[in-house]
This record gives sequence, structure tokens and C-alpha cells, in this order.
Amino acid sequence: MSQARRFMVVDAFSAKPLLGNPVAVVLDGAGLDTAAMQAIARWTNLSETTFVLPPTDPQADYRLRIFTPGSELPFAGHPTLGSAHAVLQEGRIQPRQPGRLVQQCGVGLVNVAVTRVTGESGVEETRLTLALPPAKVSPLTPAMLAELQDILGLAEPVVTEPATIDVGPVWTVLHLPDAQTVLKLQPDLTRLADYERRQGITGIIVFGPHAAGRAASSTANDATIKPSTDAAIEVRAFAPSCGVNEDPVCGSGNGCAAVYQWARGLLPAGGHQYVAAQGQCVGRDGRVHVSVDAAGNVQIGGACVTGVDGRLTV
Repeated sequence: MSQARRFMVVDAFSAKPLLGNPVAVVLDGAGLDTAAMQAIARWTNLSETTFVLPPTDPQADYRLRIFTPGSELPFAGHPTLGSAHAVLQEGRIQPRQPGRLVQQCGVGLVNVAVTRVTGESGVEETRLTLALPPAKVSPLTPAMLAELQDILGLAEPVVTEPATIDVGPVWTVLHLPDAQTVLKLQPDLTRLADYERRQGITGIIVFGPHAAGRAASSTANDATIKPSTDAAIEVRAFAPSCGVNEDPVCGSGNGCAAVYQWARGLLPAGGHQYVAAQGQCVGRDGRVHVSVDAAGNVQIGGACVTGVDGRLTV
């Protein structure tokens, strides 16, 4: 028999509706089997759909299952933050520790900090910040890199040696010369999906630095840039093998970009904080707040806003 379940769509990595990355959150996930969850994820057709469940680990506040339109993920960034926002807004979770949620998911327990900060517009907002799970870094062979550069249509050489980074989702990370090179990419998505399947990866992350104090214009193929003070790098995420041609704002991918920069010595040894911009090529304007400490531990944060609040009958 069909049941009406609490349902939200939350825009992650933006305090303004329609500019971040939406995640569908089914707050009453209990009683749904894997096939039903996957069917709902295909139906929402968002990059991820999550299902909130009672925890099985006594240290967790709730359990989360995360699905793309094509498969289940052990962890993902914007679904974690968006789902945390939803359970707090719904008021059905009472955190064991003030200012912190503990999420149980496929990779284990993920800590989510809840803080009040002054946002970009000068208005106070809630920022949710997750601790990235431990990462495994693997090199690419020259043949893998050559094929990937051809798929991406990348004429310029990569700046530093690429790597594949596993934090649950597995992203291959490429460091490009600048933000405009990132924004102009037009990958062959059919070939990229085949490459991802053969390599056993979730997708590709590309990033490039903005000129100091500047961010690229909203027109991806326009060479002009406009002043900005917030974005250090521009990021894009492609995962066509998962049914997501381009993810608007990707938490796990930004986390892997931070791990990559740390592993390649691109960040100060004592730790660093920066903001990444993502989403311009798909009409979004996300901001990801990244922190890397002196031991290389990564935290990923951002604002969230509810776009849809209602019920799903299934």
C-alpha cells in the first residue's frame, strides 16, 4: 500500500534558492527496499536522492543511504549536507552533542558541524561542514592520462601529475592551468562514461585557479572576467557513467581536489582555507568552503536552503 512520506528538495552549497546543487531527501526512508529507493532516485532525476533511516550504530544520530539515478554511493558531499539541513529543519533529530550531527552511511560515521556564520551578503546563515572520510590516492598511467586528455578535448597540458582519489566515491582529479580552461571544457560524455566504467571510478574532477581576487564571468565561453574576492579555484565534476553528465556543485569532488592539492604540495604545510566556485556551466553559482589542517585532514562546508517541502506518495 502506498504511503505519504516527508520529502524535501534542498539546495546545497548556496544560501539562495536555485543556485546550488539540489538533493532530494526522503525523511521517512524506513520500509523502502533498495529497488524502491533506486526507482525513486531515477524518478527524481537529480544527481543524488537520499533516504533517512534509523541508525544501527549507537554513535550515529541517523543513517543515510545515497543514490544517483543509476547506483548507490557509500558517501557523497552535497547529499550529506543537504540531508543534515533537512533533518534539522524537520526537528526530528536531537543531536547528542550541541553543534554536531553524526551521520552513518556506507563509508562509516561522518561528522557534520553546525555553525552560524556571516554569509557573503552580510546576513547570518547556518553553515554545515563535514569531515571528509580518509582518502586513498593512486597515480594514473601515461596511457590513462593521454586517453583522458583526448576525451576532455584538453589541448593544454595538466599542471601537476593527476591522481585518482577514493573517499567512497572515486574521483580522478586533474589540475588545469586556470579557471577559464576549466570553464571551456566540452568533454565527450559518451567516451567519458566508458572510460569511467573501465577504470572503476565515479567520475572526473577538474580544477584551475582564478587570478588573484577574481572569478570567471557567468558566460563559460567568454574570456572576460569580473572582480570577485571569494573564489580561489573553479571546479567542474563529470560523472556520466552514474547518470550525471555534470554535477552542479560536488562536495566529495571538492574534497578530493583538496586532498590532491595537499598531496601535491600545492597548499601551505601549516594548513589552509579557501573557497571553490562551481556550477557556472550549468547555470548555478555554488560556493564550497574548504579547510585543510596541518595533518592534511579536509573539511567541506557550505550553506543550504530548502526549495521543496512536502510529501512523496510511494
